Amino acid sequence: MKKELRGDRLRGRKWKRHMDAVLTNAALIVLSILFVAPLVWMISLAFKTPEQSAIYPPRLIPNPFSLRSFEEALSGGMFLTYLKNTVFITAMSTLGTLISSSLAAFGFGCLYCRIKGFWFTLMLSTMMIPSMITLIPAYSIYAQLGLTDSPLPLILPLFFGGSAYSIFLLRQFFMTMPASLGEAAFLDGCSWPGVFIHIYLPNAKPALLVVTMFAFVNTWNDFFNPMVYLSSPEKYTIAIGLAAFKKMYGGTMDLGPLMAMSLLCVAPIILLYLFCQKYFVEGIATSGIKG
Repeated sequence: MKKELRGDRLRGRKWKRHMDAVLTNAALIVLSILFVAPLVWMISLAFKTPEQSAIYPPRLIPNPFSLRSFEEALSGGMFLTYLKNTVFITAMSTLGTLISSSLAAFGFGCLYCRIKGFWFTLMLSTMMIPSMITLIPAYSIYAQLGLTDSPLPLILPLFFGGSAYSIFLLRQFFMTMPASLGEAAFLDGCSWPGVFIHIYLPNAKPALLVVTMFAFVNTWNDFFNPMVYLSSPEKYTIAIGLAAFKKMYGGTMDLGPLMAMSLLCVAPIILLYLFCQKYFVEGIATSGIKG
């Protein structure tokens, strides 16, 4: 009797685990479809002719495929100008984030200071301050320095503060590394900057890649700050250029050129994630919550 009851319980647990797995997978599939569907539809419209876009009911696969929308999106040369500006700002902002965040994280995580806990808490508290609060003072400073309508207001802050989240992530990763590595190198005559450059940074590649991806995506997608500081069309980033392009095609039935330019805007981010997904997951997983 007891064996039968135990067997029933085991079967009940297995059935429960099986149903939990089925429901979880079903929910993930539904969410994946909801997230992927807009991207798939954007790709479909980008390769359609105006006549195909107006067909009802709509068809997912274009027949025939047309590059007309991309030709219109690239006509005039402004897209290449927006792309060049965005690549420059994104590259410099990402570099500034990596330099300043890694240095601050090394100081918070590996160097001794009696009040570093207070400064670390104060640094984290800046994540709760809305950017709108500091916008007017920051703009006034840059205007007095004559730096508006240039990429410098979008780049300089990241060389002198980076990102609070990036500092936190790198600090947690540095704290998972054995302190004996740095201490042994220091006793052998290596300075603390040398310990940072030759020991900690090479071993923090997964976390640095995560910070790189976050900084790249945030800067590439940034619309608000370029809109505030940039006023000349030839200095616009790709996000502002897309908004200007939307004014031209957003009110028409021919959405192909708008979808083509949108696809060109998001393609670098998608490719970056596809190629770096493994290291991204590794960096998040190994940056444990320690200390």
